[in-house]
Amino acid sequence: MDTTANDAAVRTLARRVLMPGFIGTTLPDWVAEELRAGLGSLCIYGGNIHDNQQLAALMAQVREASPEAILALDEEGGDVTRLHYRDGSNQPGNAVLGRLDDPQLTRASARAIAREMRSFGFNLNLAPDADVNTNAKNPVIGVRSFGISPHKVAMHTAAFTVGLQGEMVAACAKHFPGHGDTSTDSHLALPVVAVDPFTLAERELAPFTAAIQTGIAAIMTSHIMVPALDPENPATFSSAILGDLLRGELGFEGVIVTDALDMAGASAETGIPVAAVRALRAGADLLCLGTDMTRDDYELVIAAIIHAVHEGTLDIERLRDAAERTTALAVHYRLGDEACEPVQLAVGDWARAFETSEALEAWSASSAPVQLVQVDTDSNMAVGRVPWGFASVADTVPADQVDPRAKVLLAARAVDEEHAVHELAARLRRSGQQVLVCNFGWPADGADITTYGASPVLARTVLEMLQVPTA
Repeated sequence: MDTTANDAAVRTLARRVLMPGFIGTTLPDWVAEELRAGLGSLCIYGGNIHDNQQLAALMAQVREASPEAILALDEEGGDVTRLHYRDGSNQPGNAVLGRLDDPQLTRASARAIAREMRSFGFNLNLAPDADVNTNAKNPVIGVRSFGISPHKVAMHTAAFTVGLQGEMVAACAKHFPGHGDTSTDSHLALPVVAVDPFTLAERELAPFTAAIQTGIAAIMTSHIMVPALDPENPATFSSAILGDLLRGELGFEGVIVTDALDMAGASAETGIPVAAVRALRAGADLLCLGTDMTRDDYELVIAAIIHAVHEGTLDIERLRDAAERTTALAVHYRLGDEACEPVQLAVGDWARAFETSEALEAWSASSAPVQLVQVDTDSNMAVGRVPWGFASVADTVPADQVDPRAKVLLAARAVDEEHAVHELAARLRRSGQQVLVCNFGWPADGADITTYGASPVLARTVLEMLQVPTA
């Protein structure tokens, strides 16, 4: 057998199933070369985007190298945005849409996202988040979810899918079979969802079933353990979960996309190349390799796939099947030459989604000048360093420079009982100042306003509601 020719054939198939990221805001030569040679997909991250002009130039380079590639990014709307990584999303986010519970509005939000994506040349959105957020202390899902009701999450997952795919952007529901009932971030460790099969079917799987019935193009795996389904392998590496359940029982025929394989839950113990082979063997079709890939990183993954085929630990037919599925997605959602102008989402009454306390009445009645303070809060890796809260739409002051004559609005997110905002609010109140705590996130004790999201549109809504001028 001509192993050189065989290696070339396997490499061709391997390219079709890989979705790397890259470093910088211009297209690296090695990525352009691989695109021209048949690289199936590319994922753009916040660090690759400086502004619209630069992004347009970058995407033109990508399209010139490969008109057929699947070009993806995470554009959930709300807290998780890549197109608006520098200024914050222009959409409210899933939790707000779930609170308003208007599928037409959810569909409109997704449609606006899709039109904007397509205007830059993207044809795969790694959204919607279909997780049912039943654990209030979930560190990575929270407001990315449409809510805690399986029925509601299923309905809005379907609506979001219709909105995206109606504009010819493929949707990808995540994180299968459900990341909502976890208290660990899979970017950092390997979470466990310890539920019985009945609960899993009725709760976690309901949104994915709805997405499949809607005709969703792709579903993303999660790096979580679900002992009820597979006591030995995380979902991304489980043929029982991806094959028997997703393909067999649920009847999904689209593309199975992995969550990023550079996450600790996937590759901390084995490295990305081994994780890539395991995911393919389990039934994944398109491997999201993660951010900041170098040519050497990429070549190690290619080499691992070729080696696995030679050694017989990865069936060539499984690799061929994955490549055929990703090619079919690329063909169906291929970008044409037609112009695609963004559409603006009609402004919803986002304040109807908020929870408020009785303290608002007295605070609003006071004639004292207003000062805004934003309490630094670390975001999870899915969100990144995106502008949020009052600081994204107005001038704020440091906590130690608050005018003692002012009434104060405090902004915080990821609020728990130990959050610094509680101590700051108590100190200001002891000094006689009127204070409102605005929690830009999932509900938590001690908040006077809970917005269910941190995007600038929600911050602006809070200030309009309280009649506070914005910058």
